[in-house]
Amino acid sequence: MIAKTNVKINLGLHVLRKRPDGYHDIETLFVPYFEYGDTLEIVAGEDFSQTSASLFTRYGQDNLAQGISEDGKLMITIARADGIGWDPLSDLTVKAYKLLAEDFDLPPVKIFLEKTAPVGAGLGGGSADAAFALRMLNELFSLGLTDSLADYAVRLGSDCPFFLYNRPMIGRGRGEVLEPFDWKTEGLDLQVIVPENVFVSTAEAYKGLLLRNNADRLPLRDILSRTVEEWKGLLVNDFENTVFAAHPELAAIKQSLYESGALYASMSGSGPALFALYRA
Repeated sequence: MIAKTNVKINLGLHVLRKRPDGYHDIETLFVPYFEYGDTLEIVAGEDFSQTSASLFTRYGQDNLAQGISEDGKLMITIARADGIGWDPLSDLTVKAYKLLAEDFDLPPVKIFLEKTAPVGAGLGGGSADAAFALRMLNELFSLGLTDSLADYAVRLGSDCPFFLYNRPMIGRGRGEVLEPFDWKTEGLDLQVIVPENVFVSTAEAYKGLLLRNNADRLPLRDILSRTVEEWKGLLVNDFENTVFAAHPELAAIKQSLYESGALYASMSGSGPALFALYRA
């Protein structure tokens, strides 16, 4: 089974409060973005892979990484043009398999993941891979999971459940409490920019974050109901203050987007990716 994944952007990201469990309550609008994505294939047992030969041919050994689980039930191959900077067995797709294997007698699988979406850009590419893996395993082995699939997804990452739905959703709580939102995109052109050689970890984004007094802030749904031209100054990503202070080049890119005619521009997630909305 093969799937093409996608990423997401965040329209607004309000960090509301720190929770007793150490996480933060947030409020954001998740929007799928299909211009970036990975290719994920999962095959059972000795089934034939449609992608493995092409990955070895196109990427070579230097840009491939493989791992086999200790019990021998899972093999993963990851290909990426810039090389693999993480243990393949720590990939979220592997964690998705292991999570389901705790409750279901899953047969051995081989996972082939071609990473072409930006890594560490605040676009949720890894979370998307994990969510797609859950959905594919559920279908491949007829597990019969429906709404409960989201319960597994949130254990892999706060924004993983969104990718099970893959349509505009307001996220609250840690991001896992989702509510559909009818965002009108007619007449708008969305452009995403991923600066090169800039990496921002979520921990870095939270470091030094000052929580706002939310009593003076409009609810996210009220802001989103306004025209895009009114969003500037109202629809805020709270991480921009800390991330822009550490990476002023990102603030300069945002300003350049407004100078190029953008109606609205912002950083997505914890960065460093930025996006802009223009009138088409």
